Amino acid sequence: MYYDYFDTGLIGTLTLVGDASGLRRIEFEKQQRSVSPQSDWRKDPDLFGPVKAQLAAYFKGELRTFDLPLAPEGTAFQLRVWDALQAIPYGELRSYGAIAAAIDNPKAVRAVGGANARNPIPIVIPCHRVIGSDGRLTGFGGGLTTKRRLIELESAWRATAPAPSAGAD
Repeated sequence: MYYDYFDTGLIGTLTLVGDASGLRRIEFEKQQRSVSPQSDWRKDPDLFGPVKAQLAAYFKGELRTFDLPLAPEGTAFQLRVWDALQAIPYGELRSYGAIAAAIDNPKAVRAVGGANARNPIPIVIPCHRVIGSDGRLTGFGGGLTTKRRLIELESAWRATAPAPSAGAD
């Protein structure tokens, strides 16, 4: 396993964890269930070059969709939820109920919340775009202040993005 760090300039330093299969984890500086680099992990800035480049572009408002090899580990249900999270468009929000409906399991709202909380690759798998059905921000591994900043970042850049021209695909 390999790791490196990325300073976002907005929400602190992230720890990136991955291997030849892809990006496995993104950890916030102050995260409840954070995983510290293990003694057998090696620091490898070069391995994370594409990840850092895309994160830098995201935080500048220049990237709306990540294109990285991802290797999250989870249950079949969690993987379905994380796939559904990646379908939430940049700058938009969905409720836990909407995600449950999107995976054809509308009664699994609490289970969706649990899977969302265990998302190992936040930001890239945008769990910050999921809110309570009443519109309130709910739990987030990086803290609610970080969640709010990510939502505000996307809202600001989305508002300044040029509108598609008429007849565009």
